[in-house]
Amino acid sequence: MVWKMPLLALALAWAAVPAAAATARSSCDAGCLEAIGQRYLDAYIKHDPKLAPISPKVRFTEINVDMPFPDGSWDAVTAEVAPALIFSDPATGGVGIYTGILMNDTPAFLTVRLKVVDGRITEIEHMLSTKRLVSGPPTPFGDPTRLKHDPEMARILAPSERRPRAELIRIADGYYKTLSRNDGTLHTTFSPKCHRLENGMETAADGCATGFKQGRFRFNERVRRSEILVDERRGLVMARGFIDHKGTVDHYRLTDGTERRSPFREPHSWSFIETFKISDGAITSVEADFVGSPYRSISPYGTERE
Repeated sequence: MVWKMPLLALALAWAAVPAAAATARSSCDAGCLEAIGQRYLDAYIKHDPKLAPISPKVRFTEINVDMPFPDGSWDAVTAEVAPALIFSDPATGGVGIYTGILMNDTPAFLTVRLKVVDGRITEIEHMLSTKRLVSGPPTPFGDPTRLKHDPEMARILAPSERRPRAELIRIADGYYKTLSRNDGTLHTTFSPKCHRLENGMETAADGCATGFKQGRFRFNERVRRSEILVDERRGLVMARGFIDHKGTVDHYRLTDGTERRSPFREPHSWSFIETFKISDGAITSVEADFVGSPYRSISPYGTERE
């Protein structure tokens, strides 16, 4: 089911922070949440759930599939091979993690979202990207052993650089409005130095705005998304969602008249978890892990809107 909640209503809901979220804030601050995130990684790599405060009723999903805990990559992971980026949302008890792992000799990029209530992990959400899962059509895929997060992602912003929670969500959502049926119009603000990592590979070395202004991504029929974590101290917004391609766009022209051909020749979707760094009201850095999914796939959390 696609959630049609208007962005303004969503932003107000986030800004209001319900009583349950306020409890999460008071019981576990940013330092507490990020320590739990590290404990989760340690437990995951060692295949030992007892090393982290995981609820016996935890909900566990991996690449949009509900499964018993532990299962999936919890059973298969053999090493963490990259430094972890860990951040948090004390208002909702959320923890976000980006890292690189090995499953035997298979490299993968792993994104984790945790929900912490009363000091215990009640939700574990994994996005796990391997070469096999991004092979059709071929897409950027880096080397997890060489993963380097932009240092800006972890930096705590000065008060003058910060923006209210609702505005952070609006700026991040404007990225997806720009990406959907991309025609050269920008619906958000990018820093001139903005760049983007996708599955560990730099994909916007010439600036995040450049490709959008050219209309390179016209073949994106829609972007269904939901903002799921906001780290207000760092200016980070994490979102999950799907980019849908109908396979009906063949040839198209960039804004400068250059002719392009879409790589999507059939109905197809990307499933992603993506995080934006926003400083002084502009997107300065993006990090995303994503995989191919059946067309019009949905999240088990059911919160995507267009």
